[in-house]
Amino acid sequence: MSHDVAVVAGERLARYGFPDGHPFGPDRLGAFMREFEAQGLGAAVPVLEPRAASYDDLCAFHSASYVDFVRERSQSGQGFLDAGDTPAFRGVYEAAAMVVGASLRAADAVMTGEVRRAFVPIAGLHHAGRSHAAGFCVFNDCGVVIEQVRKRCGLHRVAYVDIDAHHGDGVYYAFEDDPGVIFADVHEDGETLYPGTGGREETGRGAAAGTKLNIPVPAGADDAVFARVWPTVLDHLARFEPELFLLQSGADSIEGDPITHLRFSPASHGRAARDLAAFADRLGHGRVLAFGGGGYNRTNLAKAWCSVVENLA
Repeated sequence: MSHDVAVVAGERLARYGFPDGHPFGPDRLGAFMREFEAQGLGAAVPVLEPRAASYDDLCAFHSASYVDFVRERSQSGQGFLDAGDTPAFRGVYEAAAMVVGASLRAADAVMTGEVRRAFVPIAGLHHAGRSHAAGFCVFNDCGVVIEQVRKRCGLHRVAYVDIDAHHGDGVYYAFEDDPGVIFADVHEDGETLYPGTGGREETGRGAAAGTKLNIPVPAGADDAVFARVWPTVLDHLARFEPELFLLQSGADSIEGDPITHLRFSPASHGRAARDLAAFADRLGHGRVLAFGGGGYNRTNLAKAWCSVVENLA
């Protein structure tokens, strides 16, 4: 039986989180799952078990030397994987590979028709580059999914849409010159927030010029601002008729996040999910894969992600 939407989650996915009071702690999945059950979504939405990504899966996007580096640091649990945002811990390789595997499990479910849409709460690690960690992100599951669905399923146009407060730089720069990746990102202006990238002038290079859209919004931007810029995202996507939509629905763009400055509400996240699902249905395939992304206020992420799941259905 095919369902409208499924969630990929499980105890193994919760292990991706950093210790010692780090904003990206291992309690984020539990916060979402409690709200998921409290809203009654668990009765209607199946929960699929994640799987671990293989070494070859990871190397579809990342350099082998970087994957080896993470594996080495994972054994010692010492130091950082980047300049200081992303600490190593024992088992970080396995935890990060589980995030990638969960996103690949979701992509498989969508591409085979097991479900029309899928949501992965601890996923959307959009800062990691092909050969480096960054911003709490060890492996870039979004990038791996993009590479693998094109290779395995023969897709030519994949849309990546990002409403996390932070610019999805790891995805943008990996595919900046790739016309097959349609990119649209609404984020807090890089002048006031990490990673400082994603200016309006960044629209793709070479054969991909014009396939990328960056919309920086000012600190304090609220739902009214989102409503004003969101149609520009939909117009951009409509030019390319994507064969799969990826939505990075980071909840750190919601008012009250401890490390960002936007003031969206969960309604904006629900709108994004609903509009992309309707768009995918109009194109005849219905395929949307959503990721939880950032979000460090536990109440916010629980409500925003449940809004995404509800509206994907």
